[in-house]
Amino acid sequence: MTEITPGTPDGRPQTDPANINFEELLQLLRRKESNWVRWGKACQQLQKAGYSTQAIFEATGFEPIQQNQVIVAAQVHDTLMKEGVSESVRSRFERTGSDSLYELRILTQPERAAAAEFIVARNLDSEGAREVAKALKEFSRRSHPPEGFSDHPGDVVAYQYWKVARQQNDLSERSRLIARGLMFAHSQEARQQIEQLLTDGFGSNQHQPPRLPFYRLEADDFMPSLLPVIGKLPLTIADWEAVATIKSTGLFGIVEASSQQKLVAIPGWQVVRKAQNPVVILCNSHQLPNQSKAKLEDVLLVLDQNSCEWHPDSYFAIEQSGKLEIQWFPEEPDVSLLGRLILVLRAKKILDEPLSSDLWQVEE
Repeated sequence: MTEITPGTPDGRPQTDPANINFEELLQLLRRKESNWVRWGKACQQLQKAGYSTQAIFEATGFEPIQQNQVIVAAQVHDTLMKEGVSESVRSRFERTGSDSLYELRILTQPERAAAAEFIVARNLDSEGAREVAKALKEFSRRSHPPEGFSDHPGDVVAYQYWKVARQQNDLSERSRLIARGLMFAHSQEARQQIEQLLTDGFGSNQHQPPRLPFYRLEADDFMPSLLPVIGKLPLTIADWEAVATIKSTGLFGIVEASSQQKLVAIPGWQVVRKAQNPVVILCNSHQLPNQSKAKLEDVLLVLDQNSCEWHPDSYFAIEQSGKLEIQWFPEEPDVSLLGRLILVLRAKKILDEPLSSDLWQVEE
């Protein structure tokens, strides 16, 4: 083993805290004195003090993966002691069982205690502990226990076997799963549910209702904004003023509008959501300022009718000879501003039709 001496560049502090003797901790691990719980706490103390996992391995023989296991398992062991477990559980995990307790790390403190009691009662190894922990974790996501199964760890594992067995068409595999489920089942009701599979014909429970296609809106950009469409340029001021105001209500932004009002859906970008009274106008790109030489295409303009304060970085709608026009003003104009242009939206680019029909050309 590699000897670690104070002051060596091994990643640990150059001076040790006075209340911790790190050499004793290293010797405890090297000689495997005390029990695995103490080993886990020693590894954690050494790591917190700055010792790398590799340095501990070279000095003690405890591989990094083993260090992680005993550290986590010792933490789980402490929560079991705080939660209060039977003497048989305390005795079982006093000298061995770090691999089993490590599997319980994904559970809550009460779930760990219940799982530990069950593991000891059934004398399960680490593979069984992993099975129990995984089943309890999945079961905890349910709003209520399924019919016939309690939240006891035995029933929880039995439920997992029941769920898989009822969908199994292979007779031998179905029988094996039923036997496993009965082995774990704790309550009489759970046993009855599993035994029922012995008399059910194949396919009798195969067709279950499909899962509902739930989807939660996560980002504001996914919430489309429905905006009123005034029309297509050229437009009169009367057209501009005649647009009906629409309002969205509720969590889903349901819109109420008159049957005569045309609407268009715009992605819920922040610039659209911040607008106080957004409206939409259709035009072609050559009708916009400084775009006469650009590619001719139809575009959609979003303007905020309530944003009429001049700014040199914005374009505005104004009245020009009774018609609506979009202009830019380097200095504050002496004409009335009707609304600020906040967005010019191009249509989605579509591949050339003959080209898109030949998929190999697209891929190339």
